[in-house]
Amino acid sequence: MLNNQSVKEIQKSIYSRQISIKEVVEYYLDKIEKFNPDLNAIVLQKDRELIIKEAIKKDNANETDKPLNGLPIAIKDLSDAVGFKTTYGFPGSKNNQPKKNSLFVSRLIDKGAIVIGKTNTAELGVGGHTTNRLFGPTSNVYDLSKSAAGSSGGASSAVAAGLLPFADGTDQMGSCRGPAAYANIYGFRPTPGLISTDRTGQKNNLPILTTPGCFARNPNDMSILLDEIVGSDSLDRFSFDIEGLFKNQKISDKEFSAFRVGWLSNMNGEYNIEKEILEICENKLKELEKINIKVEELKPKINNEFLWKSWTTLRAKSIYEDTLAMNILDVNSMTFQAIWEYNKGKEINSEDIQSAIDQKQKCLNQIDLIFGNFDFLALPSAQVYPFDKNLQFPKNINGIELDTYHRWLEVFILSSLLDLPTVTIPVGFNKNGMPMGIQIIGRNKDDLKLFSFAIKYEDAFNYSKIKPKFK
Repeated sequence: MLNNQSVKEIQKSIYSRQISIKEVVEYYLDKIEKFNPDLNAIVLQKDRELIIKEAIKKDNANETDKPLNGLPIAIKDLSDAVGFKTTYGFPGSKNNQPKKNSLFVSRLIDKGAIVIGKTNTAELGVGGHTTNRLFGPTSNVYDLSKSAAGSSGGASSAVAAGLLPFADGTDQMGSCRGPAAYANIYGFRPTPGLISTDRTGQKNNLPILTTPGCFARNPNDMSILLDEIVGSDSLDRFSFDIEGLFKNQKISDKEFSAFRVGWLSNMNGEYNIEKEILEICENKLKELEKINIKVEELKPKINNEFLWKSWTTLRAKSIYEDTLAMNILDVNSMTFQAIWEYNKGKEINSEDIQSAIDQKQKCLNQIDLIFGNFDFLALPSAQVYPFDKNLQFPKNINGIELDTYHRWLEVFILSSLLDLPTVTIPVGFNKNGMPMGIQIIGRNKDDLKLFSFAIKYEDAFNYSKIKPKFK
């Protein structure tokens, strides 16, 4: 019964008492037991008996005022959930037991969700591929030998495989967008501040680079989660409210066809992207044109050198300060990616930060001019198709060797640096059966409008109906 139900349908069945929370939880736990050993998506899990006891308790309480009542979720292992270790996939933090929940985790619990465990992450959240020395790599649901991307690959694989109804993630350099593309699901990076959180690395006037995000098989399922965790919190001075609900962002065919999309492609040749990825994205955009959505390929006048320099400066400084906040005493015990960022960040001074902020502002001015003619911008959600999960990262693209460990993630920095809400939508599969997605980018704080596009897109193309082969 539950196998073909949407989250909204499951939610309705719980409220009407047609199905018990115990049955819902057992359904997901059974799927975890069956498929997670191959995926390695959920890495820390509460004892099954304890989870079922919590479900029975919720059945007896019948808390119909809690919108997420009884829905199971596993938290990415970069965020704190009391009762679970927060390891960051890092051996030095394997015994780290948090004393309080992250802000959005508290909201999930207050709204009735059952936290059953933690999802796998890239070690210390750095790298773009979900693997670490504590738990190993997470597998791609369409090919178990391939990467699930990262750093929220555990969450995306769990959702794509049906182990969870939805999942949280965090996104700095594409950590919700890349994994969604590799899993044929939807991944959302909201405008920073929309989902409240505990923030570190905010000294020296650093902009917000990281935000919680989320995954779901379709936008309607995602809206059920989002509506309960967005909004301001007194403990997060960067947080804000929006007027409206994600679940209400239904638009007509006429409104949908009025949207204008600017296709950034490979940013005037600045981004090294596999040819097949550009082709599959362009083919999907042509399908949008067939339903009267205006799509125009742009030659964007955006200073890519400024984008890269500003981003790499602010990111390195942020990671450096996060490392200090985590009290990691032996920096050399970290991964080489984290050490690279730490050492770079250590040398960055206040003048460097101000220069990076000035560069960011110039890029913002340039992007504002482009948005004057378009509702959304579009970029591929990856530069390479899923690669061998035993690799740390792709070393070259199109035969060109990459100059840094994260140059293959360059497509993500436009949104991340300029505080633009972005949703990854599926666009199809290559000849080897590997999925891909495209980033749809909206204006700052235009999250609801962006979501209306995603809802209507799924209505038109039904990507959520496509299931992984291994299932």
